[in-house]
Amino acid sequence: MKLVVQVKLLPTPEQAAALEATLRAVNEAAGHVSRIAFQKGCFRNFDLRKHTYEEIKARFGLAAQAAQHVIKKVCDAYRTLHVNLAAGNLGKPGCARRVKAESKPISFRLQAAQPYDDRCLSWQHGDRTVSIWTIAGRLRGIAFTGSAQQLALLAERRKGESDLVWRDGMWFLHATVEIADVPVAAPDGFLGVDLGIHNLATTSDGARHSGKGLNAVRHRHRQLRRRLQAKATKSAKRLLKRRRRKEARFAADVNHRLAKQIVTEAERTARGIALEDLRGIRDRVRLRKPQRVTLHSWSFHQLGVFIAYKAARAGVAVIHVDPSYTSQQCSRCGHVDKNNRPDQETFACTSCGFAEHADVNAARNIASRGKAGWAVSHAA
Repeated sequence: MKLVVQVKLLPTPEQAAALEATLRAVNEAAGHVSRIAFQKGCFRNFDLRKHTYEEIKARFGLAAQAAQHVIKKVCDAYRTLHVNLAAGNLGKPGCARRVKAESKPISFRLQAAQPYDDRCLSWQHGDRTVSIWTIAGRLRGIAFTGSAQQLALLAERRKGESDLVWRDGMWFLHATVEIADVPVAAPDGFLGVDLGIHNLATTSDGARHSGKGLNAVRHRHRQLRRRLQAKATKSAKRLLKRRRRKEARFAADVNHRLAKQIVTEAERTARGIALEDLRGIRDRVRLRKPQRVTLHSWSFHQLGVFIAYKAARAGVAVIHVDPSYTSQQCSRCGHVDKNNRPDQETFACTSCGFAEHADVNAARNIASRGKAGWAVSHAA
C-alpha cells in the first residue's frame, strides 16, 4: 500500500530564495513544453523529449534529470485531461467547459509542485536534513521536521519520488512510502454508512454524526469572506489571504476523525463497510440556487477516501453500492415509494407501517446491498 508522508522544510532565507527560483524555472519550462505538445499534438514522453529536451535544458538552466521530470509532468497532465474527457467529467462534447479545456494548452502555476527522484534529492535521516538540486546548484543541509510517526515511516519505508511543495509561504516535501498490505478479512456482515449534509454520516447501527457544527463553520466562513471581499481594503485582503484553506483544514480534520470512528467500529465487530457510489451526484442533482453552495461544499468524496484507506490499513473490506432509492426503500419489507419519506428526518413505510429515522433506514438498505454485492462478487 502506498501512502504520502508530509514533512516541513526549514530553509534559510538564501535556501528559500533558491527553491523559489527553481520552482519558477521548472514551471515556466513546463508551460513551454505544454505549448509545444499542444501545437504538435504530441503527448508521449519519448516523442515529446525529442522536441523539447535540449531546448529547455539550455533555455531554463535545468539539469538533465530535472528536464526529464518536467517533460514527464506535462505528459501526465495531458494524460489526466484526456482520461477526464473520455469519462465525460468535463461535460458533453460541445459544451462550454469541455471546449475551453480542449481549445488551449495546459498551464502550470509558477509555484506548482515539482517531483524529485533520488538523483536530485537525498535524505540524511540522522541529521534530519535533505540535499536537493536547484538551478543555483546543490543545496545541502536543509533541515526538515515532522511528527515522530511520520519521520519513522519515512526513514523505514520511503520509496519512489518526492514532491517539493510551496504553500502559504512554507516549504514541504511529500514523500511516497510503501507499507505491507494487510489481508482483507472475510466480513461477518456489513456496516452501512449513509453520507449526507445534515448528518455527515449515519451508520446502520443507528449512530448519527451530525454535520451541524461543520455547516455552521462553513456558513460563518462564507459570510466573513463575503464581507471582506466587499470591503476590498488592503487589510481585508491580507485577512482573506491568511484565512484561506482554514475551512478546508477544519473539514478534513472532521472527516479524518469520523472515518477513524467508522473503521474502528467495523474492525471491532469484524464487519465490512458499505458506502454509496456517489460519483457524478453534483451533475445529476438539480437544486435551487441557495442550496447549490451547500451541495458543492459537501466533502463526501474526501470522507469516502479517508474511510477507504483507513479500512485498507486495518484489513477491513469496503464495497460501494448503487445509491438509487436507498432513502425511499423500506429496510424491513423492501417497499419503495416516494411517500415513504414525508420529510428530511422521517421514514414511515406506507406498506408495512415500519417507522425509523430516514438516514438510519437508508444506512440499513446500504448494508443489505453491501452484503448482497459482496456475496455476488465473491461467489467463486
